Amino acid sequence: MRYSLKAVTAAVLLLALGGGGWWAWKSYGEEMFGIVIEREAKPEPDAERYATLVSELERWRGDLRKAHSKARTAEEKAAVEKDARVILELVMPEMMRCWLGTPYDFNGTAEKPGGGKVACGYFVSTVIRDAGFRVDRYKLAQQPSENILRTFMKSDGCLLKVGQDFESYAKWVEGMEPGVYLMGLDSHVGFIVNGAEGTRFYHSSGWQKRGVVNEAGNKAGALRHSNWRMIGGLTADPEVIRTWLGGEKVRVRS
Repeated sequence: MRYSLKAVTAAVLLLALGGGGWWAWKSYGEEMFGIVIEREAKPEPDAERYATLVSELERWRGDLRKAHSKARTAEEKAAVEKDARVILELVMPEMMRCWLGTPYDFNGTAEKPGGGKVACGYFVSTVIRDAGFRVDRYKLAQQPSENILRTFMKSDGCLLKVGQDFESYAKWVEGMEPGVYLMGLDSHVGFIVNGAEGTRFYHSSGWQKRGVVNEAGNKAGALRHSNWRMIGGLTADPEVIRTWLGGEKVRVRS
C-alpha cells in the first residue's frame, strides 16, 4: 500500500496532537514586585507517550518497507523514501521531547524517559535505536562523537568546522534544510532539529547536570564553547533512509 505525502503527514500530526498538545510546556504566572511574569514549567519525562511513538513509528516503518519492496521503478522507490523521511522528521523530535527533564549523569544509561539518569551519548543512541535503527546502543554511546556520526553517514556527509566563531556557525546551521541532524562536539553529542521552531539543539546537558534539554541553536552554551563541531544530516541521507526501511543492522564505527 502506498501512502501519499499528505496522508503520511496528516496521520503523524494526528498522532502527535493526541492528548491535546502533549508536548507543550505549561505556563504559570509568578508575581514579583507586583508584576506577573510568565514562566515555563519544568518539563517532565513522558515514558508512556514515548512508548506509543516508538510503537507507531515501527508500524509505519513496516508498512513503508513493504511499499518500498513492491516499488518497481526508481521513481516509486524514491517516493516511498520521501515518505519515510517525512515520518522520521516528524516523529523523532517528538520522541526527543519525551526525554525532556530526564536527569544527566556521566555514566547514565537510562533505557526510557525518566527511567534513571542519561549521558549525552546514551540519549542519542537510545533515541536512534528506538526510532527503528538496528544498532547496539551501548557500543554506539561509548564512541567519540565523530564515530557516532560516521556510523551512519559517509565522510562527505559529515561537515566539520574547527575554530569558527559561534555566531557565523549558528547562522550557517540555521540555513541548512529542514531535518534531523547529528551534532558532534569536542566531548559532547546531541541532535539538531531544523523545523518550524527554527534550529533546536536536543541533548543531555552535563552543565549543572541539567539533563535532557531543548535549546535554541543560537543560544546553546555547549555549541558556543566547543571548538570542534561536526554535523551530519541523518534524515537527509538516502542511504540512511534505506537502511531504516530495510531494518538492516548498523555496524558501529569504532
